[in-house]
Amino acid sequence: MRARLTTPLRALAVMVISVAGVLAAVCVLVSAVLVLVGVGRFLFPPAVALLRRVADLARSLVRRAGVEVQRPYGAEAGTAQLLKARSTWRDVVWAFLDPIIGSWATALAIGMPLFGVYGVIVQPFVWQANERAGGSNSYGVIHVTSTGTALAAIPFGVALIALGLYIGPPLLRLRARWSGGLLGPSRAERLSRRVETLTENRADTVDAQAAELRRIERDLHDGAQARLVALGMSLSNADRLFDQDPDAARKLVVAARDASSKALDELRDLVRGVHPPVLADRGLADAIRALALDSLVDADVVADLPGRPSLPVESAVYFAVNELLANVAKHAGTTASVTLSYANGVLHCTVADDGPGGADPIRGSGLRGIASRLAVFDGTVAVHSPVGGPTNVRLEVPCAIRSA
Repeated sequence: MRARLTTPLRALAVMVISVAGVLAAVCVLVSAVLVLVGVGRFLFPPAVALLRRVADLARSLVRRAGVEVQRPYGAEAGTAQLLKARSTWRDVVWAFLDPIIGSWATALAIGMPLFGVYGVIVQPFVWQANERAGGSNSYGVIHVTSTGTALAAIPFGVALIALGLYIGPPLLRLRARWSGGLLGPSRAERLSRRVETLTENRADTVDAQAAELRRIERDLHDGAQARLVALGMSLSNADRLFDQDPDAARKLVVAARDASSKALDELRDLVRGVHPPVLADRGLADAIRALALDSLVDADVVADLPGRPSLPVESAVYFAVNELLANVAKHAGTTASVTLSYANGVLHCTVADDGPGGADPIRGSGLRGIASRLAVFDGTVAVHSPVGGPTNVRLEVPCAIRSA
């Protein structure tokens, strides 16, 4: 309801930004022409920066209308690079075309409620003055010549206000879709960014796999392998002592049996760290419930999944939740909640806690590791952690789910 009531104000903001965009685009074009005589080299970068600031304001309004749009700019610097940048000229095209194509939507979103307010508040008090002045006084289809027709304008004005507030958000959303097409990166830029992201993710994945292999090798060397070597030595000593000292040999065999049991436990723990058996046997929801039971915080799990995603996706989300619950126990509070859901081909997982907040993905290696782990599947991590709390971390992974 609040969004509908503020529609005229948002439409007015769109109109103001459109005018500012035209003025900024004119500055860009004039300074681009002046580049030919030299002075434009100093004027063109500030003009482009001004246009980009206006375009960023337009993008924020586009996002508020419910249309996602990315900032298309790269690391361009200097007059030559800005002149060659496609994003510069896409902004110029947007600045000139947007008010031409989208003005009708903005005008309706503003005009209908204002005209309705005029009919409800102003019209009943001005018709007599207009009539005394010899002018005609019409309000839409109603020709106001008496108190009765003036009062009849009031429900007509209320209907216009209601209709304007009702159709205003869809109109602004329609204009936002058009604007977002030019304010965002082009198809070629999106593909280029996609290639860059995949290249970075591949490098991160290779590094993560190498680190995981080193960890497994270290755990095997320092744990199970050392115990197995000690086990072999104990059995060799027992073999030599069987004829001379059977009791000592028997003690060595018992110690070897204990060592083999510990080595087996370590191997099981190592395998569980690579891929937990509960995850393979019972699926992601039950695996996270088991994880919550073993957590040091009081964690509540709510899961609504129609089936199971692929094993790699399950593993990535499982270990991400494991890392987040460990962060809660280490830095945050005493309670946490985990919510799992699936909609429109995307697996959603939200981990919330009652801690003091202030989590920063830039400073936290754990959050960066989670982002790298999920990026392999085009997954994203969104962190909302204001100072004072609470912290909400939302994981989203596009995937298909096999029906249960």
